[in-house]
Amino acid sequence: MPADKEILKKKFKCRFLHIYGKNVAEGTNLEKYKTLASLVRDEISEKWLLTNINYRETNEKKVYYFCIEFLPGRFLVNHLINLGLKETAQEALWELGINLSDLADQEEDPGLGNGGLGRLAAAFLDSLAAVKIAGFGMGIRYHYGFFEQKFVDGNQVELSDNWLQNGCAWEYRKPQEAQTIKFGGHVRVDSVEGRTVFIHENFETVRAVPYDIPITGYKNNTVNYLRLWSAEAFTKDFEYHTFSRGEYTRAFENKIYAESISQILYPDDSTYEGKKLRLKQQYFFVSAGLQDIVRRFKTENGDISNLFKKVAVHINDTHPALAVPELMRILVDEEGVKWDEAWEITTKTISYTNHTILPEALEKWPVGLVQELLPRIYMILEEINARFCREVMERYPGNLEKVRQMAIIGDGFVRMANLSIVGSHSVNGVAKLHTEILKQRVMHNFNEFYPGKFNNKTNGITHRRWVLLANPQLGKLITDTIGTKWIDHPLELKRLTAWAKDPVFQEKIAAIKFNNKKRLASFIEKKYGIEVDPASIFDIHIKRIHGYKRQLLNILHVMHLYNLVRETPHYDMIPRTFIFGGKAAPAYYLAKRIIKLINAVAEKINNDNSIKDRIKVVFLENYNVSLAELAFPAADVSEQISTASKEASGTGNMKFMLNGAVTLGTLDGANIEIRDQVGAENFIEFGILAEEVLNYYQFGGYKAWDIYHRDPRVKRVCDQLVDGFMPEHQEFQALYDHLLHHNDEFFVLRDFASYADAHRRMEEMYRDRKKWESMCINNIACSGFFSCDRTIREYANEIWKIDPITKILKLEGE
Repeated sequence: MPADKEILKKKFKCRFLHIYGKNVAEGTNLEKYKTLASLVRDEISEKWLLTNINYRETNEKKVYYFCIEFLPGRFLVNHLINLGLKETAQEALWELGINLSDLADQEEDPGLGNGGLGRLAAAFLDSLAAVKIAGFGMGIRYHYGFFEQKFVDGNQVELSDNWLQNGCAWEYRKPQEAQTIKFGGHVRVDSVEGRTVFIHENFETVRAVPYDIPITGYKNNTVNYLRLWSAEAFTKDFEYHTFSRGEYTRAFENKIYAESISQILYPDDSTYEGKKLRLKQQYFFVSAGLQDIVRRFKTENGDISNLFKKVAVHINDTHPALAVPELMRILVDEEGVKWDEAWEITTKTISYTNHTILPEALEKWPVGLVQELLPRIYMILEEINARFCREVMERYPGNLEKVRQMAIIGDGFVRMANLSIVGSHSVNGVAKLHTEILKQRVMHNFNEFYPGKFNNKTNGITHRRWVLLANPQLGKLITDTIGTKWIDHPLELKRLTAWAKDPVFQEKIAAIKFNNKKRLASFIEKKYGIEVDPASIFDIHIKRIHGYKRQLLNILHVMHLYNLVRETPHYDMIPRTFIFGGKAAPAYYLAKRIIKLINAVAEKINNDNSIKDRIKVVFLENYNVSLAELAFPAADVSEQISTASKEASGTGNMKFMLNGAVTLGTLDGANIEIRDQVGAENFIEFGILAEEVLNYYQFGGYKAWDIYHRDPRVKRVCDQLVDGFMPEHQEFQALYDHLLHHNDEFFVLRDFASYADAHRRMEEMYRDRKKWESMCINNIACSGFFSCDRTIREYANEIWKIDPITKILKLEGE
């Protein structure tokens, strides 16, 4: 794709004519988007080829990042920025009467993820390419994403997210690199030349076909890839003879059986069949990925005993934990490596990131299901478990309880977190507090058993996307002020502290924020018909809807403010716009009631003319990366209010910080490190601490009813859930019961007073505009630490032992 706009215009018109057989003026925006994407692909493909040559010649170690979900967002503008072609493309298209943003809006957000886990994985791929590390993603090419969220009468309704309906302009299908995956059947043990062999028979096969999506580095000619596996049947589209006999449904059985594996992200696992499909998905992409890695390694290096010297396999959370027994299967059964050596290779190759302390999120699978679906893998798991339990017994003679707690197979389940720890050489948490809770409480036995294995790697974000793409005005101001070095070296942002109290710089920051708020306000009015005032405080809470993330605390406080304003007409309050976004898991009833409550409160408040628009409430429907790119730059206040100890890290908090929002939050996850970086004076803290929460869980002593009776504000908003104040109030009985009859599991009522006080302090700070703008600038300046460039370098240096590629190859003519 040429950097000269006249040549680009000519190529664009010529390509459009060749693809569609008509003039550009006659084309739709979708057709123009696909034309531009094809030109960008040309540029990427050349650099991709060069990168692969570079990797082969240097033969540096490679890392493969396995994750069940990736949430990359739209690619077009991101690629243009990374290729250094955004301005040229923008100008060339404008002269053709085309707006680049109109074309960018034609691209569907890839439905490959749900929330923070997938967004982190995508950000890591971005940074791997940016810092020139040979790193690649391994995931599943879901035909349908998590779901498309719609609100009907305030309730969340799930629709299919057919993100591939117009195809994906960025994927490259590689059928010649397909792998075979085996399910079911049974294993026969035999002896061949004195060696025990395991023969898998009567299995069902599925074909795993890779689709590669290129990941471009920022202006460095590096292109890595995200490899997504699609499940296909080995047969043709259907069995013709079966169909001809009139057995129409049966003719398609093999095709349906195979393709179901990669149809949808996170199928409902409340049934046996749902659990079976999830387990299939996890083994499917792990097996395909590892077979592919071993094939590639043998081609380039030969001796399988050196695998860990040239390959690092990182499992992100427990969904890819079957990488441990699958790599053992490949080494022992297919490569003929003896068990002890195979185990050493496996554990030296694999590393593991833990993302949660929530018991329900620590995966485990019924033994019978694993035996049925993966018979050989289960045999390997039994052997791993037996050997490990012997080690534990030797270390702690007679301590059967210790063995029971640490066993990989126990109480009728295969415990995936235990497997991940035992089968890897490194286990990391994703924020300092989270890692300490893992070491001292949740995984204390393992931390004691494996001294030095546990470590911390605080999460990060791809700062280039969240400024250069999402907030280009801010990016330009930063560059005009301190130069461009911050783009590659984000710690350079710290230099902005020198301008924190500069009145002119403060005015520029305030103007950029106001423009971003106007942009979001325009979207809200166009999409929902709700007028919001850009001059009001934009208080934004966008996260997966969950009890511990405490959207319920936020909306109960909004109800309290509404009571104050409604009953005290002259109550002195800066107008507020409360903005929510996020999805609830389809089977999570309580979270869905919280969504209903937020929408019901919004309906009541937004239509109450007596409060004169001093409060507005908006729930952004179907929250995704593209909506996030609109919301983060517009926020004044970043709501990070999870129950202390529950949020592993969070990355939304970092994106808000980078865009100049002030965090109002608990000391949980990475909030603590945000406060440490920016200073307590630039962070609005509230809530009980993690230690107190954990002690409540361990020893009891918390009584929600006591707070209800002691604090009239709490009593009132709780009563308003069920006393007829809210329309359809009968729908909120479950929330009332959760808070009071079930003793407020996430301490919403315990933190209510502190939260209300934090909001009062926030308003006082906001009234002092110079102080507030100084706080915003300091947040931007101190956000560089949270770039995932830093995070990835820590992983590379301390876990994977991988160096960036320093050799530079150039394209012909450069």
